[in-house]
Amino acid sequence: MIVTVEISMYPLHMEFRERVLGFIKRLESRQGLRVTLGPTSTVVIGDYLIVMETLTELLAWSHREHGQSVFVSKFILDYEADSVN
Repeated sequence: MIVTVEISMYPLHMEFRERVLGFIKRLESRQGLRVTLGPTSTVVIGDYLIVMETLTELLAWSHREHGQSVFVSKFILDYEADSVN
């Protein structure tokens, strides 16, 4: 099953840009995921289990490395954003 996730990260720190870019870089390094950057969120498309495992790992990594952040996400099953006209 394919999942499309739109995710926004809001680190509770003044140096937020570096933290968001680090999170995105780690997302982009994962094989099997399609990652599209937007001005206020990132869209991740891939196999449900791979996406969920990746997000679980990266949320824990973010908390260990940077402390608290707010993540806002939307999940859509069996939908690929690129398939809409």
